[in-house]
Amino acid sequence: MTSNPILENRRNLILYLLFWLIFSAISLLLLIYYIKINPASAASDLIFNILLCGLGIILWFPARYLSIEDNSIIKLTFTHLIGSILTSALWLLIGYFLLVNIFSPAREYLNFFQTTLVWKFLIGLLFYLLIVSLYYMYIYYKENQERISRESELKNLVMEAELKILKFQINPHFIFNSLNSMSALTVIDPERARGMILKLADFLRYTLANSEKEMAPFCDELKNIKLYLEIEKIRFEDKFEYIEKVSDDCKNISIPNMILQPLFENAIKHAVYESLEKVFITLTCAREDLFFRISLENNYDPSTSSFKGTGIGLQNIKNRMELMYHRPDLLEVKKEAERFKVNLYIPV
Repeated sequence: MTSNPILENRRNLILYLLFWLIFSAISLLLLIYYIKINPASAASDLIFNILLCGLGIILWFPARYLSIEDNSIIKLTFTHLIGSILTSALWLLIGYFLLVNIFSPAREYLNFFQTTLVWKFLIGLLFYLLIVSLYYMYIYYKENQERISRESELKNLVMEAELKILKFQINPHFIFNSLNSMSALTVIDPERARGMILKLADFLRYTLANSEKEMAPFCDELKNIKLYLEIEKIRFEDKFEYIEKVSDDCKNISIPNMILQPLFENAIKHAVYESLEKVFITLTCAREDLFFRISLENNYDPSTSSFKGTGIGLQNIKNRMELMYHRPDLLEVKKEAERFKVNLYIPV
């Protein structure tokens, strides 16, 4: 629940009391030099300023518990109108009682008080309406800030959930195919099967160890990709060749975790798996203005391959990049005659 802005910290209270001190000093000077009341009589008027100062703190409660959202405008207007009249009258009665019974002011001030009674009553009304309006503005501001904060937190939770869903949509066919290959190799080549098992274990170990991270060093992701390609090499032998062209600027950048694997899986699935000729898979990374451009390019046989431009894996990457960087243009797919290229732009 929102607390009284005057009392919620010492600084606000000091500023509030300082305002009333300055206001009282100005009021006293006006009574002495403009109204021509002697200083001793004019000092009696300070009791009303002190009472108003206290009322300013107390009026927080009607503003807090008569909320704008839960009450109609007519009800609020009527309630605060009655409240302002009663508060102003009570302020004058208490102030007059204290003056007469404790301070015993001079006749000069009592005459001034009676003459200005209507004006003081109007000042009480205006003060009530002004301070309550300020409190309502403060309450609206605080509740709006809390609402924005909750919405932001909810959006972050939703985005985090979406990212996790996207990140773990790794095609299980890779694992199933690897297990099938290992099963066959255990009979014809146990040593290669053992090597494949160890590489797959390392690949899955890295995947699990970094599953909770959103970002990872490019060099670590590259090491894991090489494990993935070594596993696929055991399956496809010499059907593809991997070429790497990475500038020194790229080696220490951070990229979204597990963002490269779907790119390579896409190339293996649609080019290597279906091609009768050797496929060259080329990875390049270089700085371009405010981005690091990561490109994966491969040749393919158009007569046998079924590249469709943006499959599930590429759409997965596009969605993750848009969620993380709030830009829809960070994935670029180019399909040319016998060449397929994907550009990934990582903002600096």
